[in-house]
Amino acid sequence: MDRHDGLVQAVVRQQVLGNLPFTEALQAGRIGLWRAILGFDPSRGLAFSTYAWPCIMRQVWQAVKLHTRLYSPPMTDNGLPLYEAPDPAAVWEVVAVQQALHDPVERLPERLQQVVVARYGLDSNPPAIYRQIGAALGLSGERARQLHTETLVWLRHPVHSYVLRSLLGHHTLADYEAADKTACR
Repeated sequence: MDRHDGLVQAVVRQQVLGNLPFTEALQAGRIGLWRAILGFDPSRGLAFSTYAWPCIMRQVWQAVKLHTRLYSPPMTDNGLPLYEAPDPAAVWEVVAVQQALHDPVERLPERLQQVVVARYGLDSNPPAIYRQIGAALGLSGERARQLHTETLVWLRHPVHSYVLRSLLGHHTLADYEAADKTACR
């Protein structure tokens, strides 16, 4: 089992964990690994890692879903926790930020828009990994990752991010220079 711990860690690092702690995700992944060990049949011609990967991923997803259901307060339509009385200024701020995020995404070229919507779950679906995005678009997972990077560069451009940066107070020359430095990595 220890021999395959690197596989568990690789799967967990690629998943969107929400607010699930990394150690709990690893534990869930190890449970998935154990189930894969119990169900693996070498006579079927698959490599163990190929068989185990989806088992581990499924177990991590279930842990994320359970943790989210147990530890997240119910939310209203405007993104505020249900038990808080909405402050009109806070509601306006949430709506303004959502609109400032929505507008540039709507202006993206079709393919880039599909990538960013799927990657961040902006269509109310769970966030997708690059392999899933690539499969939906008829591309490889690596090409989906490249398109995601291209999308982020496009969205960081001052023409597209001006309104959002202004709302968040990150509209100085230093902020743009810092964004340029991280875009080149």
